[in-house]
Amino acid sequence: MPREVTIFTEADLRKLVRLDLPAIDIVERAFAALASGSVVMPPILSMAIAEANGEVDVKTAYIPGFDGFAIKVSPGFFDNPKLGLPSLNGLMILFSARTGLVEALLLDNGYLTDIRTAAAGAVAARHLAPGTVETAGVIGTGAQARLQMEAAHLVRSFTRLMVWGRDNEKARGCAADLAVRLGVQAQAVADPAELVAASQLVVTTTPAEHPVLRAEWLHPGLHVTAMGSDQAGKNEIDPAALSKADLYVCDRVSQCELLGELRSAIAAGTWHGGTPPELGEIVAGRRPGRMSDDQITICDLTGTGAQDTAIANYAVEAGRRSGSGSSILT
Repeated sequence: MPREVTIFTEADLRKLVRLDLPAIDIVERAFAALASGSVVMPPILSMAIAEANGEVDVKTAYIPGFDGFAIKVSPGFFDNPKLGLPSLNGLMILFSARTGLVEALLLDNGYLTDIRTAAAGAVAARHLAPGTVETAGVIGTGAQARLQMEAAHLVRSFTRLMVWGRDNEKARGCAADLAVRLGVQAQAVADPAELVAASQLVVTTTPAEHPVLRAEWLHPGLHVTAMGSDQAGKNEIDPAALSKADLYVCDRVSQCELLGELRSAIAAGTWHGGTPPELGEIVAGRRPGRMSDDQITICDLTGTGAQDTAIANYAVEAGRRSGSGSSILT
C-alpha cells in the first residue's frame, strides 16, 4: 500500500523552528524524560574517516509520549571549506513510534542540531545559573557561540556580554553581531580570565583539545556550560575545575565519561565526586540544582539523541499545522 512521507528542506525548517522559549521547553521536556528511566537511548555511533578528515555520528532515542522517534546522521568533513563546501551537514529521519514506518525526512543540514544544542544550553542556564545574570561570557566565536548567547538571554536577560576567541578579529565580529541581535553591550576581550572573572554565566563553544577555562578562574556565583567537548580527545575545561565546583552536572553521565569534560577529569585523576547528577534529574526535581547564588556550577553537554527526537517531533508537528513540506509516495 503506497504511503506518504513528508520531506522538509532546510529552508522549510528555518521557517518552522526558531530559537525561542517553546523550542527550549520541548528540549527541557526531553531532559525530564531522561530522568524517568523510560527513555530508550543507545550509545552514540561514531565513525571516523581519517583519509577525508571526516567523522559521522548517529544519535537516536525513543521517548514515551512522543509520536515519533528520530535517527540523526551528522557528518563532519573538515577539509570541505577548501572545496567551497560546508564542513557540517546531515539529516534526521522521523519514524512512527507506533508502527516504525518512516513519517518524515528532515533535510536540515545541521540546523535542527544547532537549535536543540543552543536550547539545551538555555535549559542548563535556566536551572543552574544564578537567578540574576548581569554579565555573560562566551568562549568561542562561531555559529554556536551566537546561538548559545541568544538562548541564554531568553532565560537570563543579561545586559552585558563578553566574547573571547583565539582570533580577536572574529571575536570582535561576534560581539558586534550579538550586540545587535540582543540589544546588549558587547565587547571582545583579549584575556579569557578577564571574561570569566566578570561573568556570572559563561558558555564554552570551542572544539578545543586543551582547556580554555582554568580551574583557578572559577569564582562564587559563576555558572559554566561546556558544550564543545563531544568527542574523545576534546577538552575545554581544566579537569581540576569539576571537583572545585560546588555542583557538576552531566547531560548523560555515560556519554560524559566517554566524550565530555568528565572523561578528561577521570583520565587526569582529578575527579573524586562519584556519579554526578544529570541535568534531567534536576529538571524533574529528582536531584537538587543550584542551592544559592554563591555556588559554582558546571554543566557538561555532549548532546543526546533525546534532544534530537524532541526537536524532530516539534518540527514535524509545526510543519503539519502549517502545511509545509512536500510529500512523496513510497
